[in-house]
Amino acid sequence: MANLHVDVVSAERTIFNGEAKFVVLPGESGELGILPGHAPLISRITHGTVKIVLADDKGEENIFVAGGILEVQPGAVTVLSDTAIRAADLDEAKALEARSRAEETLRNTKDKADIAVVEAELAMLAAQAAAARKLRQGRTSH
Repeated sequence: MANLHVDVVSAERTIFNGEAKFVVLPGESGELGILPGHAPLISRITHGTVKIVLADDKGEENIFVAGGILEVQPGAVTVLSDTAIRAADLDEAKALEARSRAEETLRNTKDKADIAVVEAELAMLAAQAAAARKLRQGRTSH
């Protein structure tokens, strides 16, 4: 079976570059599954976890993304996200702490533009904490 070349890139660096059997990620209308030979596609993605099932049965890689853009070509998948964090680097406690600080900022903000920015940050932090919790539970249940 053919493989996909997968790149996951954040604003700061390349998070993942390698071969995979398939990729599952959070699309705007629900979960997207990408297999080799998938039709070309460009789509926005939402906050959530990109699951990359590695080629040659080498396991899987999970990466939290805070939304972004997905490009699919028949043999390649590229995920571009401002924020992308490997599952192993997710810290639920830090995300919850940052969320508390953002909630405090929101309570003290009156400007509508600032409120929208803080609300978007809150949504991303909530998704990050949920992804960390889900991935941690998955590791402890095996």
